[in-house]
Amino acid sequence: MRRALFLDRDGVINKEVNYLHKIEDFEILPGVVPVLKTAQQKGFLIIIVTNQAGIAKGYYTEEEYRILEKHIENFFKKEGVHIDATYFCPHHPDGKGKYKRVCDCRKPGIGMIQQAAQDFGEIDFSQSILVGDKESDIESGINAGIGRVILVRSGHAIDEDNTLATEIIDGLGALCIS
Repeated sequence: MRRALFLDRDGVINKEVNYLHKIEDFEILPGVVPVLKTAQQKGFLIIIVTNQAGIAKGYYTEEEYRILEKHIENFFKKEGVHIDATYFCPHHPDGKGKYKRVCDCRKPGIGMIQQAAQDFGEIDFSQSILVGDKESDIESGINAGIGRVILVRSGHAIDEDNTLATEIIDGLGALCIS
């Protein structure tokens, strides 16, 4: 069974920008590339799981999201990091049209993590890691049975005394992978 490093995108991999959808606004955070290289060398699958409510709310289209996603994958490829998969949830209960709904893929649901398990075969969740910057990310990891669920300080208001996270770090660059 393989281990996976599940990563939220905004605030974990890249600088938090409200409803990021433009390539020119994408800014990688310090230390991300070396940590992902280490994870890759240690055999972790690298999987991005990201809520994209901006699609549901009409701030950008699914096509615009996919263009940025491809840019991010290419950025990492040039840096020698292979992103094994990216899963996104375009839904939101307050969204518009076909995107307005409650679903299992929106974190804290585990639909994106379950999809990864289907796509990659057996993943040892107990030995896997999830890193996010909101409590909904942490809840998703716990709900999926992920062993290490790590909260990153990204500027979002977090209640460090009451989080369900197993660890709190200042950024993905501070993540220790064994």
